[in-house]
Amino acid sequence: MTATTDKLHGELITSIEPDFKLKDIIQSIPKEYFQKDPLKAWFGVITNILAVIAGYAMLVYSPWYLLPLAWIFTGTALTGFFVIAHDGGHRSFSNRPWVNDLVGHIFLLPLIYPFHCWRFLHDRHHAKTNMVTIDNAWDPWELEAFNSANPLVRLFYRGIRGRFWWLGSIAHWAILHFNIEQFKENEREKARFSMIVVLVFAAIFFPTLIFYTGVWGLVKFWVVPWFVYHFWMSTFTLVHHTNPDIQFFHPEDWNQALAQLEGTVHCSYPRWVEILCHDINVHIPHHISTAIPSYNLRKVHASLQENWGSHLKETQFSWALMKRIVDYCHIFDSETAYKTFKESRG
Repeated sequence: MTATTDKLHGELITSIEPDFKLKDIIQSIPKEYFQKDPLKAWFGVITNILAVIAGYAMLVYSPWYLLPLAWIFTGTALTGFFVIAHDGGHRSFSNRPWVNDLVGHIFLLPLIYPFHCWRFLHDRHHAKTNMVTIDNAWDPWELEAFNSANPLVRLFYRGIRGRFWWLGSIAHWAILHFNIEQFKENEREKARFSMIVVLVFAAIFFPTLIFYTGVWGLVKFWVVPWFVYHFWMSTFTLVHHTNPDIQFFHPEDWNQALAQLEGTVHCSYPRWVEILCHDINVHIPHHISTAIPSYNLRKVHASLQENWGSHLKETQFSWALMKRIVDYCHIFDSETAYKTFKESRG
């Protein structure tokens, strides 16, 4: 029951024994770490709401030269709203489905995200993590698809896989989450409901905000914090599954356990970011099982370190890390994991 991944002479070599299954990893985790604790869940909600209120108080009362700090704090606190909804989407917030759905809708409203649309698409990412052309979260394009794309689309892909990675989450939100064709027939009723909820909220919220605060108020209180939120979402999701030595696989070569255990990155961020974002970047446990509540992720990670430590990929957030990813991880390659745009032309 082992799996190994080595990078030798620039070539990624992966070997897995046939009996290596995701259930084996799950069974190694203490069962109590899967248990939901309503007190911890709602404490996270209350503290996150207070953090967002504090952020907006900073925006109201801060002098102009402190606004960047207030924007960064508020946008990061709003990212915590997403993580609360994220637990709701994975049914790890509450044992009651209606509570999960209610929490998910409410906490995604300020971010203009249709909850069920996000939930359905995100579930596909977990089901097919690191499966090239199927995973919908930062999967790299194959060279043939890139070369055959419209020049404007190629330019867009170059930017999103490069120094404009921080816009990736906005593109994902805009292109996928409001397109009913992205959803299966049995998903469309709920997807439409979530779209309508978001559109009704937006139709009331934005005119009201502009009426009382003006266009500058819209920018100050919503647009800039929203961009900060998307910066974190773009960065988090890119780093979660992207590194020069993380391989994506075609369906016939894909192994679920390997994809979830070795294709997911644990990245440590400044502690204030981790607190405001409910430890979402302790991400390997979340891919082993979405049933693990966010407040148990660190305990599960410690368990995985003890039992599967040689397979874990761990790193520290830095601009050097981001530079390495966006300068190298461009085009899918079945042997070396990635090639740069420049190497692909050769």
